[in-house]
Amino acid sequence: MPNQDAAQAISFWSLAAVTVVASLLVVSVRNLFHAVLYLVVSFIGVAGIYLTLNAPVLAAIQVLVYAGAIAVLTLFAIMLTRDAMTRGNVPGPFQAPALATALLIMGLLAYVFGQTRWPAAPEAPPAFTLERLADALFVVYTVPFELASVVLLVAMVGAIVLAKE
Repeated sequence: MPNQDAAQAISFWSLAAVTVVASLLVVSVRNLFHAVLYLVVSFIGVAGIYLTLNAPVLAAIQVLVYAGAIAVLTLFAIMLTRDAMTRGNVPGPFQAPALATALLIMGLLAYVFGQTRWPAAPEAPPAFTLERLADALFVVYTVPFELASVVLLVAMVGAIVLAKE
């Protein structure tokens, strides 16, 4: 099936390009609202990459948690912050050191990736089923799952109370 492999490669590289461009726009635009919208595009691009790699559960989690919850929470925080929309990102004294640190980390990662011997064929992963995931989430990690729900609910109620004031 060469056509299927070619289609998968084209979709993977297209989604990777969209994700990288959106990520670059996140850090380059001055408007915080637009940066968050580009972040959502980047998150959805990553979810699409997960789909091309046959990981639909990770894609669903990516959309629900990152594109949904994190992006909405960030937009909500921006809307609650006074003058954030009109001011934008104000240049500060830490921009040059942050850029130098980012370039240093990028160079270090490129060096490590270049020096690493990657295995030709990965080991077979353990059998993964949605039943095992549900068992882990609702039996083993029930208390942390419910605590996270309560914390998110309290944060949402607190944000609504702050928005009314």
